[in-house]
Amino acid sequence: MSPEPSGRRSAGHAWRWALAGLIVVVALAVAVWPRGDDDETTGRQSPPSTPGVSDDVRAAAGLPACPSGAATGTGPLAGMTLDCLADGRPVDLAAALAGKPALLNLWAYWCAPCAEELPYLQQYARRAGNAITVLTVHSDPDEAKALSRLRGLDVQLPGVLDADARVRTAVGAPAVLPISVLVRADGSVADVVVRAFDGVDDIANTVAGKLGVAA
Repeated sequence: MSPEPSGRRSAGHAWRWALAGLIVVVALAVAVWPRGDDDETTGRQSPPSTPGVSDDVRAAAGLPACPSGAATGTGPLAGMTLDCLADGRPVDLAAALAGKPALLNLWAYWCAPCAEELPYLQQYARRAGNAITVLTVHSDPDEAKALSRLRGLDVQLPGVLDADARVRTAVGAPAVLPISVLVRADGSVADVVVRAFDGVDDIANTVAGKLGVAA
């Protein structure tokens, strides 16, 4: 086999060096090319934002507005702001409850004992009238399911969304449901009831004994 002429070898080397340089330039361009939020090379996408609950869904539940107040709230709930289930507006919890005894019922849409108890709480609220504030506290982030559950139970009580279980933490309650927190008019906690009420009379007797409210 005849040896390759030197001129042809030089031309071949030059061509290979030029090709290598072009590959490096292309690689650098790809590395610095701006990308959007989605990574097309891996198929990963930015997580979608959680849609809010529509006004129609809130209206269908038929919940009354949450209590409100201009007073400065005290006690373990002071400074806590939660969203009202009826309209999504923020509620300063301690301020809203100030000046009147209150029963806060901590529940969740997936809790079977809660579903049995909630209608009793509504009956009690009607029986007690303005003597006490009865407020439900949905202790789970799924607001839409909370509204659907209340609608299915035909329960229309004012309520707030407590996605992070802040009320339970503030009053030192265990991680179980349902729980009822009995709050005095001055914002202090009279009792934390860690069980489901079995009827309207059970609620009335418990509240009367702890808060002095007869109903």
